[in-house]
Amino acid sequence: MANAPRISNNAAKAACDAIVDRLDLGSGAAKLRIYDGTQPTDPDTSLGAQTLLAELTMSDPAFGAAADANPGGRATADTITDDSSANADGTATWFTLVDSDNVRVFDGSVGTSAADLILNSVAISSGAVVSVTSLTITVPES
Repeated sequence: MANAPRISNNAAKAACDAIVDRLDLGSGAAKLRIYDGTQPTDPDTSLGAQTLLAELTMSDPAFGAAADANPGGRATADTITDDSSANADGTATWFTLVDSDNVRVFDGSVGTSAADLILNSVAISSGAVVSVTSLTITVPES
């Protein structure tokens, strides 16, 4: 028989809270780093040729408690400080969230809609201001 794990809504919310709480480890605020290129397999995979386009500082704590995403749990980022001067030119394709010790915790997609991180434009220019429209982390029930 094939594996078919399922978790309850409450478990999905608790798992989501556990993930975002990792961002608050260390003595300072977490950071949101936006990259071009191919998203690594997972946050434990080393970066390759991706270019850091922008780095934004998150609130501390970074996220509020997970809510019911029907189905699953979804946490929404609190205030994220703009990057007042982007690091490089490029097209944002993915992001990573790191704790204050620069440990990667979560990677996700970037887009202008239907992505984990929503920007008003994925075209980033060196020296430009980069602002976040929306950032959520969702843990599904199944």
